[in-house]
Amino acid sequence: MLLLRNARVMTCDPARPGLGILEHGAVGIAANGTIAYVGDDRTAPAADQTLDLDGRLLTPGLVDCHTHAIFAGDRAREFALRAAGATYLEIAAAGGGISATLEPTRAATEAELGALLGARLDAALATGTTTIEVKSGYDLTLAGELRLLRVVAATASARRPHVVPTFLAHLVPRDRAADRDAFVAEIATQLIPAVASARLASSVDIYCDEGAFTLAEARLILGAARASGLGVRGHVGQFVDLGAAELLGELTALSADHLEQVSAAGIAALAAAGTVAVMLPGACVQLRLPVPPIARLRAAGVRLAVASDLNPGSSFSSSLPLQMWLATTHFAMTVEEAWLGVTRHAAAALGRAATAGILAPGRPADLVAWQCREPGDVPYRYGANLVERVVRGGLDMTAL
Repeated sequence: MLLLRNARVMTCDPARPGLGILEHGAVGIAANGTIAYVGDDRTAPAADQTLDLDGRLLTPGLVDCHTHAIFAGDRAREFALRAAGATYLEIAAAGGGISATLEPTRAATEAELGALLGARLDAALATGTTTIEVKSGYDLTLAGELRLLRVVAATASARRPHVVPTFLAHLVPRDRAADRDAFVAEIATQLIPAVASARLASSVDIYCDEGAFTLAEARLILGAARASGLGVRGHVGQFVDLGAAELLGELTALSADHLEQVSAAGIAALAAAGTVAVMLPGACVQLRLPVPPIARLRAAGVRLAVASDLNPGSSFSSSLPLQMWLATTHFAMTVEEAWLGVTRHAAAALGRAATAGILAPGRPADLVAWQCREPGDVPYRYGANLVERVVRGGLDMTAL
């Protein structure tokens, strides 16, 4: 056993108050890559190896529960247009936005897409992410979406974060606008069953908003996901509230993401269902959108997660500490909420509550040692990478 001792251990264990901090803590890692001990340093069992952290912070590995990490090309020109005052919807109407990423992604080879994705996964790991969700959605053809998910599966490896793949019904491509109903039916009756049969994703996400899928289309697609045994999630209320939060609550969805626009009824539905609200501050700030109703979500008892929304158009960043800074400043979330948002609550949003986001015996040994003692230091010092050591499945990734 390897014992990480003399640490300020943040367990994020719901059996302990707050962030579950052990002031003089230790974590033991068994040879099989699971956690064997979490507790007081002074009563820790004997170990084959020990590492003294000199009182520094030791936390669960971070969980990024919303990314679009597989794509080719970039949209730097659009960034300049937004900086000059253009809106996201104006850019999309002129042929930019999601549609602008389709051509380079479709043209890229599987090897090229795998290399791009691998580099982004490595960058996420370097800033403390040990579990990461990756969505498809930048091809918008049946064969192409399956290809993206196969590349995700092939790229995931032991030297990168744990990858949780998601099929994303992003929008109706321009070349299918004339037969929109047929395209939606193909997703529901062909693509989703194929994804489930090949086990290429654990959940289906849908973008239900202005310029994307309608509420009726979302109901049809998410119903097909449930029928295929897949979890359901949704991009909802980023620009317009179409009532999708209520639908996600009705379907007991894993998560509702964005929520800049959401009604009281939508919040109540999410709370009743136990659905996690995923905050995406990077995209919100870059697109100059109103902040989601954090206080109302909090008062209703909705769990809050924080994710990077890594994508080429509105949040080209894989750093969760940076998102924590935005969450605690622009979104007025507390430091405790931000930490739970990238650990325990993010894991729940992915259906991984039993395997990620908490330090407890029997769980995978995914953890991060930081070059600080206070939890607030990580978002506070947002320009610096304070990661000292990343352990994934018991392996010290820093040394690899």
